[in-house]
Amino acid sequence: MIDSVQKMYGNILRIRACGICFENDQLLLVNHQGLTNGDFWAPPGGGMQFGEVATDCVVREFLEETGLVVEVRDFMFACEFMKEPLHAIELFFLVKKVGGQLCKGIDPESGSNQIIKEVKFMDWKEIEGLKKENLHGIFGLTEKMDKIIGLKGYFKL
Repeated sequence: MIDSVQKMYGNILRIRACGICFENDQLLLVNHQGLTNGDFWAPPGGGMQFGEVATDCVVREFLEETGLVVEVRDFMFACEFMKEPLHAIELFFLVKKVGGQLCKGIDPESGSNQIIKEVKFMDWKEIEGLKKENLHGIFGLTEKMDKIIGLKGYFKL
């Protein structure tokens, strides 16, 4: 983990709102650099701001990170990630793309040290080809991408 990421996100509890977005049997993922050794692919999402509704956070984060406008559908599941110095509670929602154009966006909290490397829709074969340590922990909860939609409950990652 790079120092700027540790200073920004380390040693605090973060509440994150994230979205699961499928299109043509592909899942939208964002590749972050500096969170691990190498790439880190995860569904779009980010930290909630004080007073912000979780679904509004998902819409904002998708626009910032991917250039896409989404409609938030159903709440799916929650994850707790705890690996010092990081601790996050993540709320996952199913979303539908309703506008915008896919592009590599920004992480406003990162300032000049941007951590978003790439955004793209990936099929399950591409995702399976990535190293486990380069994927969000939710991918360890299911063997098939379409089963992610069926995840319900609370998961400790």
